[in-house]
Amino acid sequence: MKINIYYGGRGLIEDTTIYVMNKLTDVLEELRVEVNRYNLYEDKMNISVLPNTLKEADGVILATPVEWFGIGGYMQQFLDACWLYGDKEKIKKTYMFPLVMATTYGEREAQHTLIKSWEMLGGIALEGMCAYVEDNVEFETDPDYASAIENKAEMFYRAVNQKRKLFPSSMSEVKNSVLKNTNIDLTPQESEQLSKYVSDDTYVKQQKQDIEELTQMFKQMMGGTGEQVINEDVYISKLRISFQPMKDFEASYAIQLIDKNKILVIEIAGEQLKCYYGEKEDAEVFAKLTSELFGKIIEGSITFQKAFMSGELTAKGNFKTLRMFDTIFQFGDQ
Repeated sequence: MKINIYYGGRGLIEDTTIYVMNKLTDVLEELRVEVNRYNLYEDKMNISVLPNTLKEADGVILATPVEWFGIGGYMQQFLDACWLYGDKEKIKKTYMFPLVMATTYGEREAQHTLIKSWEMLGGIALEGMCAYVEDNVEFETDPDYASAIENKAEMFYRAVNQKRKLFPSSMSEVKNSVLKNTNIDLTPQESEQLSKYVSDDTYVKQQKQDIEELTQMFKQMMGGTGEQVINEDVYISKLRISFQPMKDFEASYAIQLIDKNKILVIEIAGEQLKCYYGEKEDAEVFAKLTSELFGKIIEGSITFQKAFMSGELTAKGNFKTLRMFDTIFQFGDQ
């Protein structure tokens, strides 16, 4: 048997939730259960992929403290991810034990929230346990509380091991008739892949940038005509995609596309990149070349430096900055 614990607190030493989780883990491991704990505050950048860890679990413990109001942001993010990316067929067969330890009012409401959330996901929610703890030391040293926690762990084990059937809940009917998942109908494998993309900040940032560039391109196409507009936007898009920022590096380039009668201005300030068509009289590097040659550069067929050395590209200004062009922009294999 495999049980996963998802802890939604902040990992504070005085959090009694940690003590209870440890007691539950000890009892379950004595019963030869494999227990895996996931601290959401440590995995906060990857919460969207954590529903994938439910696949091998027979049961889960959703553990969260109540420090102010409700179940807290980390646990809510995890449940949101289960709704968006979790394998609902697997969740239907998974038992959930809610664990709520509160230092303020609201432990029963938080317990009810966890139960209702799991039932809305289609899973099997047990009663679990909740408590208000005024003094964590007194609670953790009381043998009666320790015994009660051990009894709860044994009850959870029996429910999962025996595949105990619970009385039907109206929530399942509400889920079927009212709660409609408006997301694209994806297979479990597609949901898993999508959750990985969502957790990848680099991917998300790139997608936003690409959307912004496409929006800008279509705006310009609506205001102008012809192939020239499309080609010019391809240059800017390729520059942004290939940009490799360097800390504290600042530079400016003015690249004249002779046959287009346009000047492409590139301004770099650390991680900031600006590309636009216009004038920049104080640019550190002034370069002249054809759009065909610039197309070869951004495709990686030839480097900026090599084009300059061959005489196909003429330039003036700061030649150290000129040489840095191929470092800041890495096109293809070059």
